[in-house]
Amino acid sequence: MSDKALLDQWRDIAYDQEADRSRLQKFWATYFNIEKGIYEQLLTDPDTVVTGTVKELAEKYGQEVLTMVGFLDGINDSLKTPNPIETMDENTVVSLEFDKELLYKNMVDAKADWLYELPQWNDIFTAEKRKELYLEQKKSGTIVKGHKVGRNDPCPCGSGKKYKHCCGRN
Repeated sequence: MSDKALLDQWRDIAYDQEADRSRLQKFWATYFNIEKGIYEQLLTDPDTVVTGTVKELAEKYGQEVLTMVGFLDGINDSLKTPNPIETMDENTVVSLEFDKELLYKNMVDAKADWLYELPQWNDIFTAEKRKELYLEQKKSGTIVKGHKVGRNDPCPCGSGKKYKHCCGRN
């Protein structure tokens, strides 16, 4: 293997700006299918903590080490204890102990409907709970603007004057 960290090698391939667009689309389509398969297995028994070296997990899920690194990169923000993905090599011991609610929300945030709509979620959360988590995540990215003070409205400073004659002066 290269002297470059595994994560850097993965990102060089996955986010190659010079790569042929159709080749990159095919790469991601293949990866998303692999990712879906791993999540199907993980979510079938969500309370069992999966651990092992990067190489062992790649073998367990029948993947290349770099593909497993990509998966670890994707799930890392949803783990109870993040893995050292920046510095890991194939012999680094990692854990896939995930926070179920956080994982679901992160899937929604990533717009990964092929993941947050997996049937395995039906055994983990009720339909109401999934809807609640979905809406909670969607709202978290919504910016709500405050009321805009009109020039003829009372000044918010409490002076009793119109805004245009008080704090609204240039």
